[in-house]
Amino acid sequence: MKLFTCGTCGQTIHFDNRLCMRCGAPLGFLAADVTLHALVPEGEGVWRIASGGLYRYCANAVHDVCNWIVPADSPHAFCEACRHNRIVPTTDPVGLERWRRIGAAQRHLFYSILRWKLPHPTREEDPAGGLVFDFLADELDANGNVVAAAMTGHEDGLISLRAAEADDVVRESVRVAMGEPYRSLLGHFRHEVGHFYWTQLVCDEAMLEEARNLFGDEREDYAAALQRNYDEGPPADWQERFISTYASCHPAEDFAECWAHFFHIVDTLETARAFGLNTDPKGHEELEAEVTFDPYRAPNAGRLVESWVPLSVAMNAIQRSMGQPDSYPFVLSPPVVEKLDFINRLVRAVGNSQ
Repeated sequence: MKLFTCGTCGQTIHFDNRLCMRCGAPLGFLAADVTLHALVPEGEGVWRIASGGLYRYCANAVHDVCNWIVPADSPHAFCEACRHNRIVPTTDPVGLERWRRIGAAQRHLFYSILRWKLPHPTREEDPAGGLVFDFLADELDANGNVVAAAMTGHEDGLISLRAAEADDVVRESVRVAMGEPYRSLLGHFRHEVGHFYWTQLVCDEAMLEEARNLFGDEREDYAAALQRNYDEGPPADWQERFISTYASCHPAEDFAECWAHFFHIVDTLETARAFGLNTDPKGHEELEAEVTFDPYRAPNAGRLVESWVPLSVAMNAIQRSMGQPDSYPFVLSPPVVEKLDFINRLVRAVGNSQ
């Protein structure tokens, strides 16, 4: 994630900021240039940015769940991210707080989608397979106890997310019960959208053959593969070939897991670059790293991993010093790096074609 600058006073501003902390200028993120702008009021809900043009806030701004803007004459009431939503949480205090957390993660996802210029058709543009989100409530009994938990998943462009996982207690309890080292709303978004982009980008025979050589045949019976994973657990050598135990259960999940980690790595490296972070531990040259390139334009995954490994080791060490769990509790084996390189080539091909 880049750092931004207030066009009114020059203060550093951050992606999720609603107001400049120095001058108080309202801020809005514009998808067209992937930039957070200071806004000047023009009246009747219309705002001007320094570079010109009139804009208004996404309709979800009224609930304080979105800080993105759209052109004042746009036919869309919602921003580039929110217009993909079909079912959203309730607007009572609990529902709104969940929606705000979910929306923050969703916009972070779309930042990367926009940076790579990845296709993201809505259901209006592609009724059969456009990208759409349902943020689903659990089924509760009369006493408020969960009768049936909503499911997180993907099917034909529809991404469902269990809204209750916006609550830290719920999400952490699921993480512990599932024996997972990491679980987050942003991780859910990045993983599930990986399934969507398999259908969007792995679209010719040569590419499909290479993907199957790397990840396996996605036509393998999914239900049987999951049942085998639950019954037998991951293969003994999973760490030598997969990014996570879940990735080992089916080729489609392997791709989606690697897709999510690719997003994690690239966006974190961009953040490190924006802050000028580097690692230079004296006497430990193998852990030296400086992000001197744009991770969103990396020529290959090897270039990313070269900087990522030292940086993630340093982040984990800092977390442990604070008594916190590792930020990145994963190992990138050579086969995983090959898979990440395939994904890097997929997204670069989209950008190069525009």
